[in-house]
Amino acid sequence: AHPAPAAPPPDFDAAKAVCESFWERYWLAGGALQLAGSPDPRGLELERRLVLSQYLVAVQSRSPLPPAETGLSCNSWYGKFHLEMHYWHAAHFPLWGRPEELQKSLAYYRGILPVARDIAQAQGYKGARWPKMCDPSGYNTPSSIAVLLTWQQPHPILLAELCYRRNPSEAFLREYLDVVVESAAWMADFLHWDGQRYVMGAPMIPAQERHDPRGVLNPGFEVEYFRWGLRMANVWLTRLGLPARQDFSRVAEELASPAARDGVYLAHENCPNTFTELPFYTDHPSMLLMLGMLPGDGVDRETMKNTLLRVLSGWDMESLWGWDFPLMAMTAARLGLREKAVELMLMQTPKNVYLPSGHNTQSIRDDLPLYLPGNGGLLIAAAMMAAGWDGDGGAAAPGFPDDGSFVVEAEGLGKYI
Repeated sequence: AHPAPAAPPPDFDAAKAVCESFWERYWLAGGALQLAGSPDPRGLELERRLVLSQYLVAVQSRSPLPPAETGLSCNSWYGKFHLEMHYWHAAHFPLWGRPEELQKSLAYYRGILPVARDIAQAQGYKGARWPKMCDPSGYNTPSSIAVLLTWQQPHPILLAELCYRRNPSEAFLREYLDVVVESAAWMADFLHWDGQRYVMGAPMIPAQERHDPRGVLNPGFEVEYFRWGLRMANVWLTRLGLPARQDFSRVAEELASPAARDGVYLAHENCPNTFTELPFYTDHPSMLLMLGMLPGDGVDRETMKNTLLRVLSGWDMESLWGWDFPLMAMTAARLGLREKAVELMLMQTPKNVYLPSGHNTQSIRDDLPLYLPGNGGLLIAAAMMAAGWDGDGGAAAPGFPDDGSFVVEAEGLGKYI
């Protein structure tokens, strides 16, 4: 028997009509942020980047699979997607009124949950451990770094929470409860008791990939992200009338505090030379994520302010990546450093260049003419700065200068955690 003939492709007029219909729905359904009326000329440039970034993520990042770091344009990292980048690619969707776009790829975690359980069990842990660099199967791709990273582990909890906040429903809580609870179960089991406290230790590589995995102890961001994730898993349980997990509560409360020295936060406890010795003041200044990406419960604000200023005065800025600039802007915003937040969003460095197309080129790397985590991070930070975050005091546009230099007009944006 001969196979049935393939359906003819749609003609030009039909394809045009489909595209027009999609783009009308996309732009009218999502949130909007207008800055172009600001006396400060940076408002117009920032709005340009935001509009084009929304276009680019619509084209590149709406698949049922998490996107690769160069989307559909280049074969970066052998064409693999990286789950630790999923937050930077997609957390903006619910903040901009498009939670259904994130829910497409969020469902990937439900699909690979059996694989994640197998990974955890093979390593002797409870729950489910999410891979880092992988393919649709959910199994880790060979890498000397990927299998030692842990900061992707709480991502599905945070991403699910952002979607829930946009459209709260019991059905959604039940749909993702296993993903949330089993993510936390692995985290609680991975942390271990040293006789006085729970600690996060070797072998592991933190988000700042500059450390010998054999000597890492309590990297500040990962510690605080795990603590937040364990507490949030219990919030999900109690929303459904289920008992909170005492092991989650105990580990979160007795987990080590982030290490500080000389009034600043360190990369991790065994890295006293974070700001004075190479290569430690290169790559991501991930300790800043504790108060920025995260709400910073228990983080000392003055110490974090000192840390941000120390990064800005002594970090190797050319080694940063596109998402590091919105990362720093989010920290500045939470600290009330509004002008600094805008400066960081638009900092002129080789990896914070936004081309006329809107692409965030990593211009000192020939293999990364575009970098979608930069676009996604920009959208996360801008929504947070315009719509606010939990505990922001209720101020209008709390991340933008309030001296009249910026006119912020927004609709349909959601508060950040």
